[in-house]
Amino acid sequence: MYSVDSQRRVEKSVAELVSRGASLGAQVADIIRRRIVRGELAQGDRLTEEGVAEEFGVSRGPVRDAVSLLVNEGLVETRRPRGIYVRGLTLDDIEQLYSLRAALEQLAVSRAMRVEGTDWRQVGALVEQMNEAAESGDHAAFYRADVNFHSVFYELAQHPRLLATWRQYEPTFKALLEVTINHDEDLHESAQSHRELFDLIVAGDAERVAAELADHLERAEERMRLELDAR
Repeated sequence: MYSVDSQRRVEKSVAELVSRGASLGAQVADIIRRRIVRGELAQGDRLTEEGVAEEFGVSRGPVRDAVSLLVNEGLVETRRPRGIYVRGLTLDDIEQLYSLRAALEQLAVSRAMRVEGTDWRQVGALVEQMNEAAESGDHAAFYRADVNFHSVFYELAQHPRLLATWRQYEPTFKALLEVTINHDEDLHESAQSHRELFDLIVAGDAERVAAELADHLERAEERMRLELDAR
C-alpha cells in the first residue's frame, strides 16, 4: 500500500502546492484527487465546502470549481444538502480507466508514428531522464519524465480532439501513475521498459510497438489493482 515515505517522493506539502500562480480550483482538485487515489480519502468519506476552503485557505468559489472537476472524473458526488461524498476507486473503475487509456494511447502513438518527419528527440531526452532518475533513485524526477513521455505522443499525433480527450483524463492518470511508480523501489526495470518502447517506435515497428505498449499499460494496471487489494 502507498506509504507516507513514498508519498514524500513525488509530492510537496499542501502549502507549497496551493499557490496564487495557477487556478486555485485545479490545485485543490489535484490534491484531493491524489488523496482519493492513494486511499487517504475512502469511499463514503464526507467533505464540506467550508472545511475544504478552510484547509486550503481559499474561498468557496475555488472549492466549487474543484468539486466540479472531481464530479466529472467520477471521484466524488454531491448530495444536497448534506455535502460532498467520496466515491473512490473500485476495481471496475481501474479497468475502465486503463482500457480507455490503452485505446487513446495506441491511437496517439500510431498516429505520431505515421506523421512524416516526427521529431523524436524530445521523447528520447525523456527516456534519458528516466534512466538518470532510476540511477539516482529519484522517484519525483522519474514521475515527471514518465508523465511527459506518455503525454508527448498526444501532442505529436496531430489530432486535436484526441489531445483534448487526453487532457480531460490526464489529471486522474497522473495520480494513478504517482501510485504505481511508488510501488517500485528500483526504477531500472521501468526505465528499461520505456527505452524498449521508444526504440521500437523509432524503428517504425508498428506491430511490436502496439504489443509492447499494451503490455506496458497492463503492468501499470496490475500494480494499481495490487494497491487496491492491499487496502
